[in-house]
Amino acid sequence: MRLRNIPIADEKITSSPFCIQNPEQNRGLWNHVFQNDNPIHIEIGMGKGRFLLQLANQNPDINYIGIEKYTSVLLRAIQKLDSVEEEHIPSNLRFICMNAENITQTFSQNEISKIYLNFSDPWPKKRHARRRLTSKQFLTLYDRILAKTGTLEFKTDNQSLFEFSLEQLSAEHWNVLACTYDLHHNSQMNFSNIMTEYEQKFSSIGNPICKLIACR
Repeated sequence: MRLRNIPIADEKITSSPFCIQNPEQNRGLWNHVFQNDNPIHIEIGMGKGRFLLQLANQNPDINYIGIEKYTSVLLRAIQKLDSVEEEHIPSNLRFICMNAENITQTFSQNEISKIYLNFSDPWPKKRHARRRLTSKQFLTLYDRILAKTGTLEFKTDNQSLFEFSLEQLSAEHWNVLACTYDLHHNSQMNFSNIMTEYEQKFSSIGNPICKLIACR
């Protein structure tokens, strides 16, 4: 789907204190950005930011970084933060506008404790499989930035993509710690679940949500 270009997006992203410019300059130094030594969790393809905003408010002892490559989408996350009352704006949240292919240039080895992938583009055509965020190509990148005890959490309503992801994880020798094809009816995995905008939309029309948690 082609996203509509919004002329003010670039200006808003550049001027927002929540958006990190030239993020590669902070590689290995992200704890300096947050001015603490707390764990760092990232969401790749953060969309409008509701998921991370809620996580950041619930967990002040964890630093969160949202990665979104589309400026028009990231703009919505910035506008969401702008609408929050100042005392409720989390200090442990930052955004980056970039392509996920560049994460190893932005984060160093073992720097990230958790990666979230929520309702990623399924890229349904076989020739585009390498673009899927759970493909071998991306799992190799995650392996280079995740801490040894780090985890990957993935949610989708696309069962074909979910099965592809399980196959890729197995082929790359990742361990699947938990897995469900119907998250909202799995009391253990759904405990403290935070719904994204897409999750709410898809579940409201009856689509079961798949989720897995994996580690290396």
